[in-house]
Amino acid sequence: MNADAVVLDVDGVLVDVADSYRRAIVESIEHVYDRTIPKAAIQGFKDAGGFNNDWELTDAAALYVLAAGEGYGDSLDAYTDAIAERGGGVDAAEAVVVDALGANAAERVRERWDRERLREVFQQLYLGAELYRAIEGGELDIETAGFIHDEPTIADASTLDALTERYDVGVLTGRPAAEASIALERVGLDVPADHRFTMDDWEAGKPDPAALVTLAERFDAERVVFVGDTLDDVRTAVNADAADPDHEYRGVGVLTGGLTGDSGREKYETAGAAAVVDSVNDLPDLLD
Repeated sequence: MNADAVVLDVDGVLVDVADSYRRAIVESIEHVYDRTIPKAAIQGFKDAGGFNNDWELTDAAALYVLAAGEGYGDSLDAYTDAIAERGGGVDAAEAVVVDALGANAAERVRERWDRERLREVFQQLYLGAELYRAIEGGELDIETAGFIHDEPTIADASTLDALTERYDVGVLTGRPAAEASIALERVGLDVPADHRFTMDDWEAGKPDPAALVTLAERFDAERVVFVGDTLDDVRTAVNADAADPDHEYRGVGVLTGGLTGDSGREKYETAGAAAVVDSVNDLPDLLD
């Protein structure tokens, strides 16, 4: 697979977020509502699409917990399947609940659905006291060390050296800019600001192709490979290839996020992945 530029997602590609972001999703809902979803169920939301933003995934999962209290009887798998059928994302989740419960029960759910509080708790749990004060600029009511410190690196230094020596390297992530910088510093990857897109730079989010197309233009790259750990990452490359006839885009899925094993490979391939690798550390050999 030839490439002029390589664009990397962060979560599940460069760092392992199973005990940070994914833990924050589960524990934020538990903290606010005293009930939550299993961590394993998070992948169903990711596969449904439209949840590049983990705050919105938390909102949709909390909505399920609240709806269950009002009589919503479908399983989490059925819930996320219904979200996918409506195009994915938190708006689709809300529509699923409204249709299932009816107006009165749905309104009771909405009254308890405190998205601002969920985000506040999520950030406190994820960042911890010191970083929360520095990044969010507020005071805490939860004292934690911060799950952000529990993110083992996936990418080896030799892998990043090989990629940066041979290719233009960019970053495309759903993280806020400050949190992306922390992860990039942890793995030792120096990417200029104009070669990265974060939540703060790009409102639409994946799988919208605009950010990836912009990076291709900035690199003046004929062939771009985008490496991610979700189906929306692959869909971003597929959408870019359809939207931009002046460049070639290929999506590569890694099996170090929520998608693993043969089932993960099959899902990636169905979504249009050009290749699936065990981890980003296999990428230099793939490109060679």
